Amino acid sequence: MKFYYFHLMPYPLEHGEPSSWVTLSNRHYDPAVGHVLYNQYLDQLEYAETLGWDGLCVNEHHQNCYGTMPSPNVMAAMLVRRTRRARIAILGNGLPLRENPLRVAEEIAMLDVASGGRVISGFVRGIGPEYYSTAVNPTHSRERFYEAAELILRAWTEPGPFPFDGRFYRYPFVNPWPRPLQRPHPPVWCPSQGSAETVEWAARRRFPYLMVFTPIKRIAQIYGEYREACERSGYTASRYQLTVNLPIVVAESDAKADAIARRNALWVYHVGLRMPLQFWQPPGYTTEASLRRLLAAGLKLPTELSFEDLEAGGYIICGSPGTVRDKLRVFADELRAGVVCSGFPAGTHEATLEMMQLFAEEVMPHFREDADVDETAGVGR
Repeated sequence: MKFYYFHLMPYPLEHGEPSSWVTLSNRHYDPAVGHVLYNQYLDQLEYAETLGWDGLCVNEHHQNCYGTMPSPNVMAAMLVRRTRRARIAILGNGLPLRENPLRVAEEIAMLDVASGGRVISGFVRGIGPEYYSTAVNPTHSRERFYEAAELILRAWTEPGPFPFDGRFYRYPFVNPWPRPLQRPHPPVWCPSQGSAETVEWAARRRFPYLMVFTPIKRIAQIYGEYREACERSGYTASRYQLTVNLPIVVAESDAKADAIARRNALWVYHVGLRMPLQFWQPPGYTTEASLRRLLAAGLKLPTELSFEDLEAGGYIICGSPGTVRDKLRVFADELRAGVVCSGFPAGTHEATLEMMQLFAEEVMPHFREDADVDETAGVGR
């Protein structure tokens, strides 16, 4: 397995408001605290490279305390100059939320060239509440996503200038400088929670599929559908096209890890992801087919999940190094996932660094049979 260090860069606020998204007033944000947090978070990502993580992950969210990276490319730019080996995975840019997706193509190309070809570009739609925050019509989300992705891929691979005349985006001259270093273009990953349309779209293009904060039974179902879609497209999916993202808490004993997780990992689900149902599923954001799948799966809102639900469902991994190894083997051996993206909600900055070191020394070496494999080879096309 390969390991990517994933960071939300949260603002760990405790509050009693009904939503942590869209309507939570920014009067709660103290820029002086934010200054400290941003620098600690960047230190953690850089330390992950030192400890041997294969990649570093940043992502995009808007107007919330859950993740304070409205521009993941800015964070990636900081990491480009302060790291040397690890891949930098931007998971991802919310394509339908942008009025100018050609700018995404330009910025990713800049980062790829400056990093020496270490960038992975995630294409995402953005989650429901971000359509309220950015005033984008959610009924156009999927069409805008497909069209923006087509534009970006063509901008990376076709010599310019050429015209692009879409329904949402029109450019008489597509001719970005610089061009990306990686060929045919930087690897594209598709973070998602299992919509049928995204599974099929990613599989046809050989784009790795990343399951985000999802119970393990549903991950197994979606991985199976993705593999079948790859077979219909004429090839067998590599294990490195199957990626999972989940929090990991490791400590000297199961009891200590349990206590840390109850204090810190629960915040992600009970506070960070707190929002009313209409924010989760704005009208038109989800197709009928995908909505039926969600209803059939009986999934709960994050705030409805107890700690026992999270642990039993495989939303999080928690325990001593031996316990964490055993739980990760389910993903490696049974689900045959090739990449694990994880954050370490340990509480303080110092505790996080200690937890990262423990994981790097006591867990990662047991999954390193593929240390020399390039997990992105052949999956960016």
